[in-house]
Amino acid sequence: MSSSEFEIIRRYFTDQQSSRADVSLGIGDDAALLRPPEGQSLAVSTDTLVSGVHFPIDTTPEAIGHKALAVNLSDMAAMGAEPAWFTLAITLPDSNENWLTHFSQGLFALACEHNVQLVGGDTTHSPPHAPLSITIHIMGFVPEGQALTRSGAVAGDRIYVTGTLGDAAAGLQVKQGKLKPTVSVAKKLLGKLEQPTPQIAAGLALRGLANAAIDISDGLNADLGHVLTASKVGADINIDKIPLSDNFQSLKLTDDWQLAASAGDDYELCFTVPEVHEKEMRHRLDTLGCAVTKIGIVSKQKDVRWIDGAGKECELSLTGYDHFL
Repeated sequence: MSSSEFEIIRRYFTDQQSSRADVSLGIGDDAALLRPPEGQSLAVSTDTLVSGVHFPIDTTPEAIGHKALAVNLSDMAAMGAEPAWFTLAITLPDSNENWLTHFSQGLFALACEHNVQLVGGDTTHSPPHAPLSITIHIMGFVPEGQALTRSGAVAGDRIYVTGTLGDAAAGLQVKQGKLKPTVSVAKKLLGKLEQPTPQIAAGLALRGLANAAIDISDGLNADLGHVLTASKVGADINIDKIPLSDNFQSLKLTDDWQLAASAGDDYELCFTVPEVHEKEMRHRLDTLGCAVTKIGIVSKQKDVRWIDGAGKECELSLTGYDHFL
C-alpha cells in the first residue's frame, strides 16, 4: 500500500530527528520558527542532487541520504560556518517504504553526527519517467566578520588541501566498469564517492587563519579557479604535491595527477593561508587529525600553472565538472 504525503513526512522525516533548542517551531506548520544566535551571521546554501546526474541510478538509498546532506555540510565547512538547520524537498517516483526507510537512515545518521535539525521542506510525486530529485537548503552560523570566502586570497598565500584527491572520481569509474581494482580497493573508492566526509571541524579551525576557502565539489582545477577569479590572482601548483591515497595510487593510472586535479566529488577543502599563519594552521588541523598538504602558492600572474618537480609547466587536459558542458 502506498503512503500519503503527510504519512511519508511523519513516518520518515518528522519522527526520526533530534531537536535543537534554537528551533521554536519545526516540521508541521507552514514555516519553521528559528532563533539565530546574537552576533552571528546566517550562512545559507542550497544543493540539488538528481539521479543519474549526481549519483548513479543504482546507488543505495542510505548513500543517497548521506550524500544529499554531506554536500550541503561541505558548503558550511568551506565558509567556516557551524551547521544548524536544513530543509528537504524531495520529488519521488513512488512511496517505496523500504527505500524511504533506508534513505532517511542515511540522512539522519549524518544529521545527528553534526547536530543539524530538519525543520521543513516539501515532498512531491514526480511525473512518469522523471528522475529522483533531492534539494537540501542548509543554514548555519558564523561569527560576524569571520566567514571564509572565495575572494580573500592574496599573492604569497600558501595553497592547501585537506585529505586526498581523486578517490571519488576513481570510484565512479569503478562503478562504470572502467576500472577493475581489487575488491578491497574498489570498496574504499566507492565509499569516497557515495559517502563523502564534510570537513566541518577543519572549516571551523580555519577561522581567523585562512584568507580564502572553497570545498572541492567540481574538481580542484575548477574550484580553485573560482577562488582565483574572485580574488583576482593566479596560482602555481606543484603537481607532485597533489595528495593521492594509497588506494588511488594502486590503480597506476597514467598521469594520475590529471584525474585528481580535475575530477569532482572529493568534498575536501582547498584554502589559502598567509605564511605567518601556517604553523598555527597546521597545529589546529593536526590536533583534529585532519591531513593537510601544501600544493602551491598564490601569484600575481592570473590563471593556474601546473608545474612538476623539475619546474616544467604541464598542461592539464581534463577540466572540472560543469552541468551544461
